[in-house]
Amino acid sequence: MSRSPRRDGSAPRAGRRVDVRDWVGGIRMSGFMAIMLGLVILAALVLVPTIGTYVDQRQQIAALKHDVQATEDDISQLTTERERWRDEAYIVAQARERLYYRRPGEVVYLVADDRPSDAIEPQQRPVSGSVQETHRDWMTQFLRSVTEAGLAKTVAPG
Repeated sequence: MSRSPRRDGSAPRAGRRVDVRDWVGGIRMSGFMAIMLGLVILAALVLVPTIGTYVDQRQQIAALKHDVQATEDDISQLTTERERWRDEAYIVAQARERLYYRRPGEVVYLVADDRPSDAIEPQQRPVSGSVQETHRDWMTQFLRSVTEAGLAKTVAPG
């Protein structure tokens, strides 16, 4: 692959170094260019805080819209519940269920636990059938155990 000659007629050299001082020296700074550069810098200084404020306000607006939507959902749920409480049958059902009210002449049976004993979870089963009371003072026994362990000269294997 051959390289084409340059405009000045010299052939390009591989690994030619560019002198940056020549390149920078070739840039001419006119008054108009200085004014425009100053205006660009001034615009950046003015717009950056404004853009930050704009982004913050957009985030606040989104959060407030979310809050408004949540409040509207709560309002609709409360309106539905209010409509339920206007129904006399619902009030009677709630009084019977929550407060165990009954109509005159009715007999109400409360079942404490109607599940079979094998269906009860182990955490809910009673620990023992009878309550036992200890006849020793636990604090005295605890202190005796700690002092004996601290004063022991040998440790028993075990």
